[in-house]
Amino acid sequence: MAIRIVIAEDSFLVREGVRRVLDLQEDLEVVATCGDLPGLLAAVGDHTPDVVLTDIRMPPTSTDEGIQAATTLQRTHPGVGVVVLSQFAEPAYATPLLSGGSSGRAYLLKERVGDPGALAEAVRAVARGGSVIDPLVVEALVADNVLARSSPLAALTPRERDVLAHIAQGKSNAAVAASLFLTERAVEKHINALFPKLGLGNEPDLNRRVMAVLLYLSAHGGS
Repeated sequence: MAIRIVIAEDSFLVREGVRRVLDLQEDLEVVATCGDLPGLLAAVGDHTPDVVLTDIRMPPTSTDEGIQAATTLQRTHPGVGVVVLSQFAEPAYATPLLSGGSSGRAYLLKERVGDPGALAEAVRAVARGGSVIDPLVVEALVADNVLARSSPLAALTPRERDVLAHIAQGKSNAAVAASLFLTERAVEKHINALFPKLGLGNEPDLNRRVMAVLLYLSAHGGS
């Protein structure tokens, strides 16, 4: 029987490109396509696919919907494999994807869409319960693990790191909230949570903000 696949990607061109690549394979069948997280979860419920192939960022927030989907499906449909496509070899996304186990999970760079054999084999692998991690992602994970051993940023959640990264760009709380599709109150909560994790507990808020940015820039080779 053919491996049944749901594709989730907000870009029509990429979505159709992935569909065409998979349609070349006789043992693969695309049963549904969608462009956002709610549509993906609904399609899984309607079609019960063997594999979900999803972009990492989609509406409604365009942050980490692909990871959210993988986490949700691990609980609601544990037999469904998930292939995540991303433009970046980003440990902040790969790590939570694999934190519940690598079985039935794949993380590929979008450039693999142009390689029908590699993409199709990743789908087959997760359908069998295996895993496929792009070599560039593996390198990034190893490098991140080495850095994390000595960096205070290791204590931050992915969302807190996102907030700090935007603060390091000189953005106000309102600008950070707009960029990450959060409320200002949520941004304030993340900031207040990351300060003590970085050992910045007693300084005035302005000084803590500056020190947090300096720590971030130091860890990322900035000055």
